Formats: sequence, C-alpha cells, structure tokens
Amino acid sequence: MTSPLYQPPVSLPRLNAPPEAQVLIRRARVGDIPRLYELINYYAARGDMLPKTLDQLYNKVRAFIVAEAAGEVVGCASLHVTWADLGEIVSIAVHPDFQGRGLGRLMVEPLLEEARELGITTVFALTLQVGFFSRLGFREVPKLHLPHKIWQDCATCFKQDRCDEVAMIRQV
Repeated sequence: MTSPLYQPPVSLPRLNAPPEAQVLIRRARVGDIPRLYELINYYAARGDMLPKTLDQLYNKVRAFIVAEAAGEVVGCASLHVTWADLGEIVSIAVHPDFQGRGLGRLMVEPLLEEARELGITTVFALTLQVGFFSRLGFREVPKLHLPHKIWQDCATCFKQDRCDEVAMIRQV
C-alpha cells in the first residue's frame, strides 16, 4: 500500500528525550500527528499493527492519548467507539527506547475510564499482543463475537482473508 498519504518509515527518528525522563499522559494535539504517524507506521511496517494515513490520524486526533517525555511524544493509544455499548482500543504504540516502563498500561487505563464515562460496557482489541491485554484484564473471544467491528472495518481490511490478530474483550 503506497500512496502520498502512506509512506512507512524505515526507522524512527532518534529521540532527544532520555529513556529515564518523566512521562506525562495527555490528550493528543494536532501538532502530535506527525509523530503518531511515525510511531504507528513504524510498527505497521514490521507487521505489528495496521497502518494509518495522515488523514485518518487528523480525523481521529480527539480519540488519542499520548505519552510525552521531555516535550516529545513517545507513545500513543486511541479509543474508537464502535457501537452503542462497544469500544475498541487501537493504535497502541510506544517508542522502542521507552518500552518496558508500563506506558501502554498508563495510556490504556484513561481510555477504559473514558469508555465507562461514555456508557460503553465492553471494550475490545484486535491484537498480536495477547499477553499485554491479558494483564489488563482482557480475555480472548472468537472474532465473530464482534459483528459491528467486522461490518465496519474487517470487511474492507487488506488482511481480511489472512488476519492474524486475536480478538480480546473486557467489561468496563
């Protein structure tokens, strides 16, 4: 998939933030989108997640949480409302220099709280990171338990016939 809107980065730019820098979790801003694009598509190019275009990210900026260290975005995650009682955690990415510090959990927890506040009773993820989501209280389910996801996204996904992601849900 190559277009002017999607050019997967071969590597991530070097960070100025030292790995021991204090991390702040906050809402994403429009100015964060270029870094989100780099992070997400770095992992997408490795086959770890689905790619996102710049227009997709700008359109969904309000749904993203970021991890910031020394003024630089080092991680991101998003909540996508799928149906009246169903939300999806998507696009979790942490810069390799900041992995292993619990940033994924720190970004997902406020998204779960936001789902609760919105009246969403079930949150799910389609993931290759089963251990991570298991530690957050998610459990594996057949993908067919998520018909709204299948109707909205899976039917047009380029991985549709060879999807390797695991469906996991959690009640909130």
